[in-house]
Parts: sequence; structure tokens; C-alpha cells
Amino acid sequence: MMNKLRILFIAIALLLVGCQSANNVRLTDEALMDTVQRQTLKYFTDFAHPISGMARERSDECNYSNEVVATGGTGFGIMAIIVGSDRKFIDRNQAADQIQKIANFLDTCDRYHGAWSHWYNGSTGKSYPFSRTDNGGDLVETAFLIQGLLTARAYFNLDNNQETTLRNKITKLWHEVDWNWYTNNSDSLYWHWSPTFSWAMNMPIKGWNECLITYVLAASSPTHPIDTNVYHSGWTASNHFRLEKSYYGHELALGFPYGGPLFFAHYSFLGLNPKGLKDKYADYWQLNQNHALINYNYCVDNPLKFSGYGEECWGLSASDDYEGYVAHSPTNDRGVISPTAALASFPYTPQQSMDALKHFYYNMDGKIWGEYGFTDAFSDEKNWYANNYLAIDQGPIVVMIENYRSAKIWNLFSSIPEVQLGLERLGFTYTGK
Repeated sequence: MMNKLRILFIAIALLLVGCQSANNVRLTDEALMDTVQRQTLKYFTDFAHPISGMARERSDECNYSNEVVATGGTGFGIMAIIVGSDRKFIDRNQAADQIQKIANFLDTCDRYHGAWSHWYNGSTGKSYPFSRTDNGGDLVETAFLIQGLLTARAYFNLDNNQETTLRNKITKLWHEVDWNWYTNNSDSLYWHWSPTFSWAMNMPIKGWNECLITYVLAASSPTHPIDTNVYHSGWTASNHFRLEKSYYGHELALGFPYGGPLFFAHYSFLGLNPKGLKDKYADYWQLNQNHALINYNYCVDNPLKFSGYGEECWGLSASDDYEGYVAHSPTNDRGVISPTAALASFPYTPQQSMDALKHFYYNMDGKIWGEYGFTDAFSDEKNWYANNYLAIDQGPIVVMIENYRSAKIWNLFSSIPEVQLGLERLGFTYTGK
């Protein structure tokens, strides 16, 4: 009997050891960042749509099928694939092949004066309506996509047939976007146009938000550029552009009170390096860094006393939550932490972001770690932990960790001659330091 009990105890002990999460093994900071980037990249490689190569909108079907692919999320994914190639997580040829597949799909799917829709059916190339009247061109999602494609054109610079063909295809797609047409003969860019509803959505793109890259690329276009007045009279003509207020000792020149959701500091700046980037409105490094620090300090302060918030657990941004998809921020705090918020802020808040990364990875008992990295969001307050992933949240994690580590994506995008000219046209100065 004693021998049987001993065998049973040994078996249980071995089982427990075997079931221990790999997250219990302490890694160096560099190895931990490698692990997170590599795992998160799988969303854009292993989970990519098999026909189009595009990034699926989300990993759970959530009212529509996994046929739905995301234009902006694919732009972020292209940059993530470049990171994967550069760090040798995937083969360079594999990376080029997938981006070529994406580019070929983008050349044949529904387009609207050169711009792409927010969503597509990844098998047919037909636009999938984002809403009833949003069934045509989406200029902001197009800008996120072009940001990724131009970065790929800069990265795949070898003199061989594969990479030359890819560069030529990207240049063709870039030249065909009619940015100027999306002014609707006004002094602002417009977000949407539909072949059935025309300009009915009536959404001029005005700042401060995630859309700066749209104006930069529109001014950079060698074929259909906007007039510089469209930037100065359109983008800046909003009641949430100039702010000039301070929170937790950090000044915000532009934007919403407390900065708004953190993705404002991420999406346009995956490629566009805010270091040394200034115009007459702001110093964009200082603006983004202060935004991240305010978000961090708000979570540490935790005025609503939500469970789990603290120095190692912070980050409010747009993500899923326990009741749907919400743009979380200090002025819209629902007790939900979005890992992408802190992790995509690595360049701005390296120590605070590393503390959050270690907490998410080591201290949460695997509740938010899975097949494609960290799941979308969680709330200790509600004992709610997402089991799904979103393309627009996974991509910035890979890219901005890399910009912190090597500035690779920033350096590639900033080297593009058209972008340099566009920034100059709009009155930006840029040092990259």
C-alpha cells in the first residue's frame, strides 16, 4: 500500500512539474522581448488569411466570420512581419512571399479612387461593410496600410526578382491612392467615401487623434498630393486639437484631457519616428511620451479604486472589454487594462512598460498569455479575461517593442524620400534623435 501511495505522489509531482507554465521560467529582458515579439507575430503569419495573406480582424468570429480581414491591421502586420524577418523569427523569403501575396490581393480587390475599405472578404476581395454606410473607401485605414507597405518597400531592397517585383507592386499601389480626391473639394481630408452613399458619413479627419499619418502620406504622395493648407486648415481645426494642460506634472500641448486612449500615441508612430519631430503645433516626442506617462500615473493613482491597477499593471486604450469594444482612457475608465497600451508605449516609457510586461507574463498565471501572445484585455475588477486577439492591438506590440530595441521600423520609414518631402511640405522639422 505504501509503495502504491509513493508511486501516486511521484506521479502527481511529475504531472505538476510538467504542467508548470513556461512563464515561470525567468528570462533576461532581451529574451523576454524576443519571446513576446515572436509569439505575437504568429497572429500575422500562422493566423493570416490563407488566400489573401491579410490579417484577420480578430481571432474570435464575433458576429462575422474569419473571412473578414482588416486593412489597417494588415498594415501593422506587414511591419510586424518585417520585424520577424529582421530578427530571424521567420525566413526573409517567407516574409517577402507573404507580403507579395497581400500586395497582389490589394491590387485586385474593390477600391475607391485608389483607397481601400476598412474590411474585406479575404477570399473574394469584396468590401465587407464596417457599417451600413461605411461600405467604400476608408482613408485612415488606407494610410495605416500604406505606412506598412512603404516600410516593406524600404526593407526589401535586394536586387533580385522577388524583391524587385514586390517593390514595384507597392509603388504602383501607393501611386494609385487619390488622397487629394478625398478632400471633397474642401480644406480637410475626409475619412470615408461610398459609391452608394457618397460623402454621407461626413467625417472630416480632424486632430488630435490617431490620424496624423493620413495627412503626412497625403502630403507625401508623388501623384495625388494634398495642398498644405488642407493640413493647417483641416487637421488642426478641431475643438480637441490644442489643449495646453498639465496632468501629473506632464504637459499636453494637443489632444483630449488626460490624452485620451493610448493608441493615439501608437498608430501613426509605428513608422513615423516622433523623436525630433516638431512643427509649430507640438514636439511630438514630448507629446507622446507625456501622454504615456499620464496614462501610467493615472493607473497608479487609480482614483476609481479598480482592483489590479498599479505600477506594474497599467494601460488604457481601445480594446475589447466585458461589454464590447470600448475606447478606454482616464476619462472613460471601466477597470479594463489593455496590454497593447503599455507594451506599445515601450519607446516612451521603457521601465514602466518593462514592469508591465513582466507582470503580464510572470504574475498573471497564464490568464492572458496564449497562442498569439497576450490576449486583448482583462479586468481584475470584473474577473474577466479576454481569450481573443485583435489585429490592430497585436501589431503595435511587435512594432513598438522593436522601435524601442533598435528603431528598425522608424529608420526604414523615415528613410523614404517621399515621406521626407511630405514632412517638409507640411512644415515639420525632423532630426530622428
